[in-house]
Amino acid sequence: MNANARRRTVLTAGAAGAAALVTGCGSSGDESGGGDASDTPTGTASDAASPGASPGGGQQLAATGDIPVGGGTIFKEQKVVVTQPEEGEFKAFSAVCTHAQCLVSTVSDGTINCPCHGSKFSITDAAVEAGPATRPLPAEQITVEGGAIRLG
Repeated sequence: MNANARRRTVLTAGAAGAAALVTGCGSSGDESGGGDASDTPTGTASDAASPGASPGGGQQLAATGDIPVGGGTIFKEQKVVVTQPEEGEFKAFSAVCTHAQCLVSTVSDGTINCPCHGSKFSITDAAVEAGPATRPLPAEQITVEGGAIRLG
């Protein structure tokens, strides 16, 4: 009986520890866009900051002319994809597929494409167009100012 009581104590403590770990490391999917980025268009207008200033010190990703209209560009090092669904409308999303965390590899025919299992995401809102992914790519914040696209 003493061995059973100890075994129960160890199992209970282990289960509680595992639950705490999952709670601490997990995410609810509702936080994918970081709050203000999910409901606000990213980078559709210029900020009123001075020309050389970069709010938050964001890294320049590209010039606006480098992002094709109806397409996009993947920045592998930053793990970000920037799209231009319509002329002058820029969006940014994580370049990490929500299915198996592979890096997306191409943007074509209106979708952001993952090479691992064939998931496709819309260039407009990163919604899943083809699985096996079931969640959209999380939005990333960008700033478009003076012909430059900056992260953050």
